[in-house]
Amino acid sequence: MDLTDTLELPTNPGPSDTVPVGAGLSIFDPVFLGIDEFGQPVYLPMIYRNILIGGEPGSGKSSLLNTIVGHAALCADVRLCLLDGKQVELGLWEDACDVFVGPDIHHAIRTLYRVQTVMDNRYTFLKARRRRKIGPDDLFGQILVACDEIAYFSATAGDEKTQKLFAALLRDIVARGRAVGIIVAAATQRPSSDIIPTSLRDLFAWRFAGRCTTDVSSDIVLGHGWAARGFSSNTVDPNNHGAGYLIAEGGIPALVKAAYLTDTDIIRVADYATWTRRHTGTLTTDNASPARAAA
Repeated sequence: MDLTDTLELPTNPGPSDTVPVGAGLSIFDPVFLGIDEFGQPVYLPMIYRNILIGGEPGSGKSSLLNTIVGHAALCADVRLCLLDGKQVELGLWEDACDVFVGPDIHHAIRTLYRVQTVMDNRYTFLKARRRRKIGPDDLFGQILVACDEIAYFSATAGDEKTQKLFAALLRDIVARGRAVGIIVAAATQRPSSDIIPTSLRDLFAWRFAGRCTTDVSSDIVLGHGWAARGFSSNTVDPNNHGAGYLIAEGGIPALVKAAYLTDTDIIRVADYATWTRRHTGTLTTDNASPARAAA
């Protein structure tokens, strides 16, 4: 039966700035990552956790990071803080985020100082109420700090003093931010001990090693000794983009393949997220890029 025979179709679709309303997400919902080696969906609980993503160029690091940012962008309870030294890996989300940092080490440091201040204030709030962590019913939202790439800010831009300051601030936020709803998702294509020291790596609850050129690089992301036990991302087919080993705290690496969003997919999701976040008041600043603003 033709449904148009029984349903009255609207003759006026409404204002041009309206969009279909979809189901809202929360950062307290598990984030869809991709599939495991058996084709089963893989979901990551990101609240109260951080994730480190490492691998050689083209291994799919940015795809995984964009998937996480995409989930967060559609959540009404998350503020987005994006750091991208190349500007183009996370740049398509710029209009939907609260803060976007490009290749500016000083802007990055100021931003992390702000996040650190928010973190300290939230701990003061929890202490006053005799609590140990925030929950979904708290009025202030969570914050996702996504960084691509760590090495640009900690080893390339600026001088040694600013690089060490950035690394120290990032480490503090990763170490203390979880209980107050500050989540860090950081990616690097240089998984080496100078970029990811053990003291920083072990603070990440989730670690994903995409294709790496050596067993040592794989172990730097996953943890020492996993390559010797048969879990090395060096064995991942270089043509299998997005595949790698995922490990959780106290767990065993599992082979997974991250979901892939095309640029068109990201633009559609980002535009929808921008519209909903502005109309619900989630987006506190007009972060439109100069090119978009002039269009």
